[in-house]
Amino acid sequence: MRFLELDEVTKEYPTRGGPPARVMDRVSLSVQEGEFLAVLGPSGCGKSTLLQMAAGLLPPTSGAVRIAGRPVNAPPPEAVYVFQQYSRSLLPWRSVRDNVAFATEHRLGRRRAREAADEPLKLVGLEGFGDHFPWQLSGGMQQRVAIARALAAEPAMLLMDEPFSAVDALTRLDLQSLVLDIWSRRRLTVMLVTHDVEEAIQLADRIIVLTNRPTTVAEEIAVALPRPRDPIATREHPRFLELRHHLLERLLARHAG
Repeated sequence: MRFLELDEVTKEYPTRGGPPARVMDRVSLSVQEGEFLAVLGPSGCGKSTLLQMAAGLLPPTSGAVRIAGRPVNAPPPEAVYVFQQYSRSLLPWRSVRDNVAFATEHRLGRRRAREAADEPLKLVGLEGFGDHFPWQLSGGMQQRVAIARALAAEPAMLLMDEPFSAVDALTRLDLQSLVLDIWSRRRLTVMLVTHDVEEAIQLADRIIVLTNRPTTVAEEIAVALPRPRDPIATREHPRFLELRHHLLERLLARHAG
């Protein structure tokens, strides 16, 4: 079943004294329930703009966005957005537990939300860090807090905006494995935007490749790699290497053009 649909979505911005600047041109894509979809494209092509429209944070100029068959005109309760800049999304004056509790305080109240925060913290490997503050944690641990806060809201879908781009390479591999484990356990629907070819192949069931601006869909690829995915062995699989070559060749050719 299609869980998220973007139908002929176009985005334009006004310019001073000229025609509107079109950054996205009739993009259509869908995410099946329980699927892990990666959206891959060069820097500046509008990947984050696309994700923000999917999240109801930014209205399209034309076209439609639907979640579970309903129009998206505001942030839908089924989906949670995980930001790229974890250091800006966490509240530095709140403890780790209180940052996670922030997702459900409006619904559960402060005390129950704090109690409920321990389970998602355990799920992301931060059991025992609830009383720390974000500034006392490494970058990778801070991103784990952001993921735990997203999970506390019990979403059906995660919308992830290059969530590992600000951490080092080894931490990125660790966080990728964490997200795959959570996706598998919770049977979430995930839409991830990234410019990292290997990350897209490692995580996704399917990859949507975007062009440069004005952005359109260039290609849709079924990854067709066995699961569970290992951070080393999967990257040595012939299918992984085939996709890596194809995607890098496509993206580099478009960049050169």
